[in-house]
Amino acid sequence: MIYHIMDNDQLTKIRHSLAHLLAMAVLEIDPGAKLGIGPVIENGFYYDILSTKPLSNGQLPQLENKMRSFMKRNPAFIHENVSVEDGRKLFASQPFKIELINDLVSEKGVKEVSTYKTGAFLDLCQGPHVKTTNEIPLEGFKLTKLAGAYWRGSEKNQMLTRIYGVAFATKKELDAYLKMMEEAERRDHRKLGKDLDLFMISDEVGKGLPLWLPNGMFVRRKLEDYMYQKEMTKGYKHVLTPVLAHENLYKTSGHLAHYKDDMYSPLDIEGEKYYLKPMNCPHHHMIFRHDMVSYRELPLRLAEFGNVHRFERSGVLTGLIRARGFTQNDSHIYCTKAQLKNELLSVLKLFKEVYKDFQIKDFWYRLSLPDLSNEAKYGDIEDKRMWDESSKIAEDTLKAFKVKYVKQEGEASFYGPKIDIQARNVMGKEDTIATVQLDFYSSKKFDLFYINEKGEKEHPVIIHRAIMGSFDRFFAFLVEKHAGIFPLWLAPVQMRVLPIAKTHKKYAKEVFKTLTAAGIRAELIDSNDTIGKKIRGGELRKIPYLLIIGDKEVKSKSVAVRKTGKGDRGAVKLKQFLAQALKEIEKKK
Repeated sequence: MIYHIMDNDQLTKIRHSLAHLLAMAVLEIDPGAKLGIGPVIENGFYYDILSTKPLSNGQLPQLENKMRSFMKRNPAFIHENVSVEDGRKLFASQPFKIELINDLVSEKGVKEVSTYKTGAFLDLCQGPHVKTTNEIPLEGFKLTKLAGAYWRGSEKNQMLTRIYGVAFATKKELDAYLKMMEEAERRDHRKLGKDLDLFMISDEVGKGLPLWLPNGMFVRRKLEDYMYQKEMTKGYKHVLTPVLAHENLYKTSGHLAHYKDDMYSPLDIEGEKYYLKPMNCPHHHMIFRHDMVSYRELPLRLAEFGNVHRFERSGVLTGLIRARGFTQNDSHIYCTKAQLKNELLSVLKLFKEVYKDFQIKDFWYRLSLPDLSNEAKYGDIEDKRMWDESSKIAEDTLKAFKVKYVKQEGEASFYGPKIDIQARNVMGKEDTIATVQLDFYSSKKFDLFYINEKGEKEHPVIIHRAIMGSFDRFFAFLVEKHAGIFPLWLAPVQMRVLPIAKTHKKYAKEVFKTLTAAGIRAELIDSNDTIGKKIRGGELRKIPYLLIIGDKEVKSKSVAVRKTGKGDRGAVKLKQFLAQALKEIEKKK
C-alpha cells in the first residue's frame, strides 16, 4: 500500500481531531453520554464512551454523517489552559474527565490543564489538532466498528463502548486500506479456526486458553515433529520442565521484578508461593546447573516445547496470536564467548532454513537494543560494558550474516539485546514472529559455570532462541498467510475424491485406495450430491486438491485435478499425479 505524501504530524493531527468530532457526534444523539479518552492509534483513532442507551454498528453511518456535517461548518480547534479548579467546573458532568484531572494533580502536581474547544464542544486534551476542519479530507475517514473496553484497561472498572475509526490523507488510500481489511477478515485465523474445526476457545475453560481440535492438533503436531527433527540434527537436546515453580526461581531470574504484572497470581502450597511458568529459561538454567560441565561439552543446546502461561489482559487477547496459555519452540544455548558468534550464525541459518520450508519470504530482522535511561527495565545490569559488548556481538553477527536490519532502542530484554524476526500480519501490522537473545546476565544470577581449559570456573554466555516463537502464534500466522489452505505436506486432509455420478463410484474407490496406500491423507465423498455441491464443500474445507471423476477419467485412468484457491488444472494420469503430489510433499512446496 503506497501512502500519499503527508507529514506524519499532520496526519496525527487529522486523526486526533476526528476523534473529537466523533465525540461531538455521539453527544448530539446521546447528550447524557460520558466521555472517556479519544487517542490516535495506528491508521486511525477511537473514542471510549459510556452511553445512556446502547450503541450499535448500524449507527456508525449516522455518526459519520454528523461528523461530516460539523466539518462543512469549518469550526476551529481552540486551545486553552485553564486552572485545575476551572477544569473541574467545566467537566463537572463528565466523571471520567474529572478522574483524569485528579490524577494529573496527584501524580504530576499540575496547576493547569489543557483543553480544546470545537464549536460548543470542549474536551480535556493535550492535542495536537488541526487549526480548522478544512484541513481534514472529507472522504478520507470511516468509522469501522464498536468494541467493549474497560475504562483505563482495568477489569475492575466500568465497561465502555469503544468506537473505532480509520483515517488517511486521501479517499484512495482509505479504500485501499478497507480492501486490505476485508481480505484480512477473510483470512482471520479465528474465523478460519472455527470454520475448519482447528481450535476453539470456551468461556467455561477461560479466556485466552485455546482448546486444540483434531484438525488443528494434526497440523500442530506436524510443526512439532518438523522442529524436533530439525533440532535433533543440529545437536539440540530436548528436555521437559514443569508448568509450576517456586517463587524463589523467578526472584533469582528477575522475572518477579520485571515481569510480575504479566504473571498469574501465586498459588499457596503448604505456606509457600508457586507461580505458573511464564518463561522456560529459569528452568533450563537449573538443568544446566545440576551437574559439573566441562568446556568440552559446550556448546550445550537445551530445547523444549515448553508450555507457559502469561496473564494477558482480556482487551488484547487475539485467538492464538495473543493467548494466556501457549507452547514455545524454545531453546537455551550455553557456550563460551569464543563460540558465541558461530552459535548465533548457526541459529540465524536455522531461521532461514525453516522459513524457506514454510515459504515465508516477507520478513526482516530487527536489532532490539536497550534504552539505558530506562532504569526500571535495564537498571539490574549496572555494567554498561556488558550491554555494549553483547550489543556489538549481535550487530556484528547480523553484518556477518549479510542481511539488512533495523535498530530499535528500548526493545531489548531486561537481560540482553535481541535479534527479532519481524513480519507483517494480514492487517498490515508489524509482528515479532521469532527471536534470538543474548544473555551475559543470567549465568551470574544463577551462579552457572563451566570448567575451562585451565581448570577454572567460568560463566557461560546464554543464547535464548525461539525459531517458531510459539507453535500457537506460528500456526495462526500460517493459517492467515495461506488463507486456511495449508501446504500439501501440512494439510490434515490432502485430497478429496469426488465421483460425479453413481457410475463413477467404482473407479473413485480405486483412486481412493491408491492414494491412501501411498500415504496420502484422502477422503472419498461418494454421496449423491451434485458435483457442484461436492466441489463447494471441498473448497469451504480448504482441501488442497479435489480430484473429480467422470466418464473421461474412468476411461483414461486419470483424475481431473482442481486445486483449491487456484482452479481447474485439467486431467492427469493417476500415476503421474500421484508422483507429482508425493514430490510436492517431500519438497515441502
